[in-house]
Amino acid sequence: MIIRIPGRSRLEASLARFDRWWSGLSHRERVLVGTLGGLLVLLVAVYAVVKPIQAARADARADIRQYETLNARIRAAGTLRAAQPPLATGSPDAVIAAAAGRAGLTVQTAPLAAGGYRASVADGTYDGVIRWVDEVARTSTLGIRQVSIVRGATAGRVSATVEFGA
Repeated sequence: MIIRIPGRSRLEASLARFDRWWSGLSHRERVLVGTLGGLLVLLVAVYAVVKPIQAARADARADIRQYETLNARIRAAGTLRAAQPPLATGSPDAVIAAAAGRAGLTVQTAPLAAGGYRASVADGTYDGVIRWVDEVARTSTLGIRQVSIVRGATAGRVSATVEFGA
């Protein structure tokens, strides 16, 4: 007959039942059940804790090796940028005129009071003007301050005024 005491928790009741069951075992049975319980705890610890940690560690090491290999390949490949062209030599107006000549343009240059140069193209192709401005910006220390491009009378032709400055 089991006597229930009000206010006793389920955990306490379960522990009391386990204690009664454990007390009913012989010494030999207690050793066997204790050993089996210890092996069960060890088994759960190995397969629920140790193995997942080892697997995660192996995955992390594999990822690190893969990223290090990719990083080494990227470093070995070098930069993807084209080599910087050499800077043009000469006076700024000569640099501007030479770049315009290579783009097939005729320019008039004039120095500005605030420093820099203003270059004007009366009639040229749009592509030529863009190539010219790009070449001056890439191959010299002159920066582009202001660009004004106006459509010409025929398709693809423009007039342009560009201010360059250091």
